[in-house]
Amino acid sequence: MMLLYIHVPFCRRKCRYCAFYSEPLRGDGQLRLWLNALLTDMRRQADALGHPRVRTVFFGGGTPSLLSPAAFGQILDAAAVCFSLDGDAEISMEANPDSVNAEKAAGFRTAGVNRVSLGVQALDDALLNAVGRVHDKAAAIAAFRALRTAGFDNVGLDFIWGLPDETLASWKTQLSEAVALGPEHLSCYGLTLEEGTPLFRERASLNFPDEEESAAMYEEGGDLLESAGYEQYEISNYAKPGRACRHNLGYWAGEDYLGLGPDAVSCLNGRRVTQPSDLGAWLSAVDAGQDAAETEILGFRERVEELVMLRLRTAEGLRLDDYRVLTGRDFLADNRSLIDALTRRSMAELRNGRFFLTRKGMLVSNAVIEQCFETIPTTTEVDV
Repeated sequence: MMLLYIHVPFCRRKCRYCAFYSEPLRGDGQLRLWLNALLTDMRRQADALGHPRVRTVFFGGGTPSLLSPAAFGQILDAAAVCFSLDGDAEISMEANPDSVNAEKAAGFRTAGVNRVSLGVQALDDALLNAVGRVHDKAAAIAAFRALRTAGFDNVGLDFIWGLPDETLASWKTQLSEAVALGPEHLSCYGLTLEEGTPLFRERASLNFPDEEESAAMYEEGGDLLESAGYEQYEISNYAKPGRACRHNLGYWAGEDYLGLGPDAVSCLNGRRVTQPSDLGAWLSAVDAGQDAAETEILGFRERVEELVMLRLRTAEGLRLDDYRVLTGRDFLADNRSLIDALTRRSMAELRNGRFFLTRKGMLVSNAVIEQCFETIPTTTEVDV
């Protein structure tokens, strides 16, 4: 059993904060080349893996909603042939408001997509303009309503907080407006200034929220969503009960996944495989029947780091038994001083055999995880 990820490497225009791999869409011919190569590679990979069961499919990017509904239909039909696709599989797609209208929304639903993550990023026109989005607030709301009219009953809204000139009051107003729309899911990511992006280059001249206000955005924003009936299940993700993204939950649980397309990553049977971040190189490799991916065999330490990092991102946290089974060691004993300090400050809790960060602790999760890495043994103490 595994998850399937499909990377659509096209955007209408690069946003000013974005460091993900994508290329400007130059026309239908470019799309057809990518689609034909994707289907070819899907068949090859499925044959090599023995046509395994797939329980979720996720179209990410880039901007998957630039594809036509017919293209989604072709890909999902091929996936049903190549793999054992669960009848109730979660089929998610990322979408941008500027490429969703009533006709396309209905087409996506007919093609088999049953969950949409709509990248609104902000519900404030000045903020949207500051980060280079190609849509405005009205377009975001119109796209959400088009998805509802098309019959989508599982729609998420994706936001970024901590944008230039954004305030705590503005952020909470946007969240309140989002809650009023009634999405099943909200992803709220803190802005990261990625090297090489325009926002990074211009950071000295921009007015970003300070550390105190950023912390308040995270904590008070989470409280607002919780009071509206959304459960925080991961550092940046909130959902109505039963509506957490099953695909992402699979990542954080350490399930195997296959990634198709340029820049896609797979993790299968203890191997991490990364496709080239170059459409031309990827197309050439697929056309030649070759594999241009880089492969890393995950050793003992890498597997333990993955366990700790992925689990501590979630609200459920790390099961202490899972750590003991993998390492032969006691996580609490190895990290006693850190755990005591965090629990005293209400930044973490121990309950029912799990160690997990509170919302306050999630603010410094990277630092906590790094400290946990320092105590990981170099070899397993489990008898093999």
